Amino acid sequence: MYHHVKKLMFTVEVGEADPQFGKMLLEQFGGANGELAAAMQYSVQGINCEDPARKDLLMDIGTEELSHLEVIGTLARMHLKPMKTNREAAEVDPLITIAGGGGVNLFDSIGNAWTATYLKITGDLAVDLHSNIAAEARAKIVYERLIGFTQDRGSKEALQFLMSREVTHMRAFTAALESMNKPQFAVGIIAPTPTLVDEFFNASTGESQYGETDFNGPWNEGHGMHKVESEIKGGKGLDTQPYMPKPGTEVTSPADSTPVGQYTDGISEKQAKLHEQQKAKMKEDAHVVV
Repeated sequence: MYHHVKKLMFTVEVGEADPQFGKMLLEQFGGANGELAAAMQYSVQGINCEDPARKDLLMDIGTEELSHLEVIGTLARMHLKPMKTNREAAEVDPLITIAGGGGVNLFDSIGNAWTATYLKITGDLAVDLHSNIAAEARAKIVYERLIGFTQDRGSKEALQFLMSREVTHMRAFTAALESMNKPQFAVGIIAPTPTLVDEFFNASTGESQYGETDFNGPWNEGHGMHKVESEIKGGKGLDTQPYMPKPGTEVTSPADSTPVGQYTDGISEKQAKLHEQQKAKMKEDAHVVV
């Protein structure tokens, strides 16, 4: 159940309206990394989530993002206001002025319509949490760049507030993922092929006219990884020895989503039963909190 409170989460004040900057702000209203996309992504993930604790997290943050949408929308509207009556301001974007009446709509900064294809929803809790951490990082850097294009004090303060909350959410999603007590790269129920998973394929070789060449680092010679050269360069290439997938070999968590597939060696049924037992216990212990 949703309930709207008229008070903004952060009080927005604009000293001097800047329609061009207002158009930039629409990126965080109806853009790919904006607040509506975040609100919808986390809320839908929450509806799908079988783990009650992390469902609560997703719904908390998803709902807060709707409040952020209201803040960034109010800020953008204040900056776009001159477009209603001033011809020069209106020409900044006729779509906003003529079609939208000089207000906000679900478009990004260059007029692309908002779309659900922005959302990253897999139905796998661990994968979705990884996506959410990345989404918050993208939003953080967009807010930082917006701050770099205004001198208006009230706008800077509002954007600083929103940017800071992105970092809070990054930390929360990271903690939720880490507390599942799984290895960092454990995804799903099928472990990757031994040997092959540790091979870094050196697919970009030679030297460019600008002096760019091969580099070694912890990404290809560390953390259990080692570099493998292509057969074209006299190397052995990747280990492509056939290896049968084995459901149930990957490390999982009780909080994990029920695996999808008909042939999972009973893993799906086992995880689903675990969730049902958890729901039954919660129902037994339930009490209404207003």
